[in-house]
Amino acid sequence: MNQHKILESRFPGRRAGLKREILEHALHCFNELGVESTTIDVIKARCETSVGAIYHHFGNKEGILSALFFAAQDDQRLHLAQSLAISNSLRDVVSAIISSYLDWVVENPEWAKFLYQARASVAKGPFKEELNDRNLKGFREIRAKLLSFENETTDIVQSFELLPSLIIGPSENYCRAWLADRVQTSPLDYREEFSESAWRSLQR
Repeated sequence: MNQHKILESRFPGRRAGLKREILEHALHCFNELGVESTTIDVIKARCETSVGAIYHHFGNKEGILSALFFAAQDDQRLHLAQSLAISNSLRDVVSAIISSYLDWVVENPEWAKFLYQARASVAKGPFKEELNDRNLKGFREIRAKLLSFENETTDIVQSFELLPSLIIGPSENYCRAWLADRVQTSPLDYREEFSESAWRSLQR
């Protein structure tokens, strides 16, 4: 299961086994009950461990939430970095951003659901500065990749703050609807349409 893969990548080794087990059960609790309704006691009952063990590893509920969020975010960004590394033009970069995003969501639907619902809580919680730093780092990496094609960037929208929304916005909206069963067609079936739409939105 992809839950295991992502957690093992973030928390490797036998000694981290209990930590991974707690996080995996917590992920299901958050997705089934919602962030607000999930408590330490709920997670404890689900994974059949002690409250002390949970607090030892994560401190509190916010620690669990952020550990899951950053594990998913790291995996998603690794997937993006691998796609960007083989992009040879500005248009390739746009397609890589779209494709890697859609691929990751379809491959990891439980993690994607969690990211969507947990983002606001992490953004206003005790780990908000770490989240801001991570987001800024990711934004700078994408900006640097776009600017690496200097001869092409004059033809696109110059407000780099706007670019992530222009590129990912429609895809994210559709993926949310797909994960909520409001639409049935896989996001992957619309890969070309989303890529073309994103490319057109960047033109001056």
